[in-house]
This record gives sequence, C-alpha cells and structure tokens, in this order.
Amino acid sequence: METPAPGGRSPVGLAARAILARLDPLAPLRQRFQRWWQARLPLCDTLLLTQRNVYILPTGAGWMLALTLSLLLVASINFQLNLGYLFTFLLAGSAVAGMYVCHANLRGIILHLKAPEAHFLGSSSTIEVQLSSARSSPRHGIALCVHGAHRADLHWAWTDVPAQGQARVQVSFRPTHRGLHRLPPLMAETRFPFGSFRVWAYWRPAAQVLVYPAPEMPAPPLPPGEPRADGNAPAQGVGEFDGVRAYRRGDALKLVVWKKAARTLASGSDELLSRDAQQAQRHVLWLDPARAALPDPEARIARLTAWVLQADRLGLSYGLRLPGVEIAPDAGAAHRRRCLEALALC
Repeated sequence: METPAPGGRSPVGLAARAILARLDPLAPLRQRFQRWWQARLPLCDTLLLTQRNVYILPTGAGWMLALTLSLLLVASINFQLNLGYLFTFLLAGSAVAGMYVCHANLRGIILHLKAPEAHFLGSSSTIEVQLSSARSSPRHGIALCVHGAHRADLHWAWTDVPAQGQARVQVSFRPTHRGLHRLPPLMAETRFPFGSFRVWAYWRPAAQVLVYPAPEMPAPPLPPGEPRADGNAPAQGVGEFDGVRAYRRGDALKLVVWKKAARTLASGSDELLSRDAQQAQRHVLWLDPARAALPDPEARIARLTAWVLQADRLGLSYGLRLPGVEIAPDAGAAHRRRCLEALALC
C-alpha cells in the first residue's frame, strides 16, 4: 500500500512533479530570475509592508470574473438591457472595492522574526514570525510560507491579525546539510475578501540558523579514556569509557548511572553503578576523528556527535579534537553546545 507523503501528496506524485520540473525548458530561466529578484531584496529581521514592497495580481478566479463581466457588458450593449448594465457595473464595482480591501489587508503589517534555535540535521527548523498591526480593524486570512521553486510545494501557515494587536505563525524548512545556514526567503500572502486578487510580499530574513550534524544511530560505545599527563595508572581497555564502580550505600543519587541501571534492570539484575571520581581523575576522555575509525568524513562527524551526546548524558568530562580546533575537557550544557558547534562548522 502506498504511503502518502506529508501534505497529502503521494511519493509517486512528488516524483512525477520532480521529473516534470527537470524537463521544463523554462525552469533554468525561472530560477535565474528568482535569484536575481531575491538578491534585490534587503536583508532584515523586521519588515514593514508598504505599497513599495506589496504586489497584487488577479487570481484565476479574478480573470474568470473579468471574462464574465466582459461577456455581460457585450450582451447588455447588444440587447440594450438596463438590468444587464446594472448587474455588470455592480459586479465590477464590487471587484474594484475588493481589490482595494485585499491590498490594504496586507499593507501596513510589521513582520518580526524570532531567530530559530540550532537543531540537528534531519529535523525541521521552525521559523517563528510575529505579525503586528496598528490598524483599528482586524486583518483576515494572512498566510506565510517558505518561498520555494514550485507553488504546489508551498506549505502555508494562516492567521488573523487582531485590531491593534499581534499574531504569531510558525513555518518550517529542512536544511540539507550541516553548518551555518541563512534563513530562506519568506512570502506573505492574502486573498481576502473575495479571492479574486492575490496580494503578496517577499521577505529575506538576515538571521542564520546553525545545523548540528545528525548523530549516528544507534550510538556506539565511547572510546577508552587516555591517562592524564601526571597519572601513572594504565589506560582503560577497549570499550566504553566507564569511570564507574559498584553502588555503595550513601552514594548521592546524582552519581548513579541511571542509563546503565536501566540496562541491568532490564536483564533481571538489581545491581546499581555509581561514577568513580577517583578513576575519572586518572583518565580523561578525548574524542577525535581518528578514534571514529570510519572512512567517510561525514560518518566520522556523525559518530563524534553521538559520542558527545552520550558523554553529556552520562555526565562525563570529555574533550574534543578536530583539525585546527581543540576543546579542553569539561562537562555541562555550555560545553556540549561548544562541541556541537565545532562539529557543525568543521
């Protein structure tokens, strides 16, 4: 049975659309135009929508309405129908009024970006945007999305902005590789009230998002610890850097290695383990690509990322060596963040 893709689209439909996009002779020209157009937009994290950066065009329904009005006008002239004139001009006046209301519905909104948090490769990055309005009447049907190459692939987030109030929407995008990424262009749009006109604006945020490498799953055992320069104890053997001993009555709960305790309990044993501070003082855990023992550079980065997360969960002190970068052994959330940033940018 075929599994539908996100957004209700089947994988077959998405693949067919991708093939048709590659066969489109105008696709390279369209992409070049989009890059040229986006390069003209300023980089900013707060944008005021005015008549200079808000655009309007009829939708498909709007063009059909224009065609219908043209036919009604021709028929009214041909048959001298006064009611036909009245009906034609009434619809035309409503369409013109709707065009003004649609443009004013988006014009005057202030878009403010909240910088996204760093995340791991493979997960979506969430962009939170605050929409503010100083107008005394509410604004309906405002949508935001990440601007893409094909309109059918856009995922919209809709909201209403209250009078002299604020609203928040969240859109997401999925980076394809680790590192520091500039946020993609965003697009705001509305078709309120009749749907006969489309009003939109482009926005290039200046903020950037850091994408950590995806950790190797399942996480491999930690490498053996290295003896300290002033220590005379032999290094640990091959296997996980434990630094643990059997639980002793009176040990603090924070010294208990709960992850190992869960494994022993699952195997039917009730033995608990505590961290051995003396052993940890004799050895230091260094993480470097040479210990990953993998041929692919990205696979080594993924293994180092898994080791950093595992050592942090166990509360161990660890250091990280990368080409041109050496982070001294430490522990805690700040140290974990420094190591992940170094792995993302190496």
